Amino acid sequence: MTVPTQDMHVLMAEIGRQAHCAMHELNRLSKKRSDLILQDMAQALIDRQSGILSANADDLADAREGGLSAAMLDRLRLDEKRITAMADGLRAVAALPNPLGRVIRRWTRPNQLKISKVRVPIGVIAIIYEARPNVTADAAALCFKTGNAVILRTTERQCANWCNWKDW
Repeated sequence: MTVPTQDMHVLMAEIGRQAHCAMHELNRLSKKRSDLILQDMAQALIDRQSGILSANADDLADAREGGLSAAMLDRLRLDEKRITAMADGLRAVAALPNPLGRVIRRWTRPNQLKISKVRVPIGVIAIIYEARPNVTADAAALCFKTGNAVILRTTERQCANWCNWKDW
């Protein structure tokens, strides 16, 4: 089903606004709470593994019917080992030190103005990628850890008619 360009612009602008609001909520979380959420996400992957594998089997069947190449099917395919690796990746990100608020550099101008370069969230990050379920977990974890909201979109083709990102 093709969505008319104008409707797509409205939809993407709304998703962007919601992501922007979510980013502000995310940045209210403590580092400890954020890390616990990432740990919970990892455990949820393990706890829901059978349902994930069942849904992935359906996705693979649809992809085969749609003529997806063998290489793309392999990228899309999940198994217990890949799900465990995704969960391990979430746990690894949770264990990383908090990058936010870290002073990267400080200097004083000739007029004695003190300047600091400090790590802060970017805001909303949009990622378009192809048929790799692990990218979903990795991108979500890294953005979450760094205080950024993320819009994830999987596709086999470019989304040239998405709305103008600067309008968000």
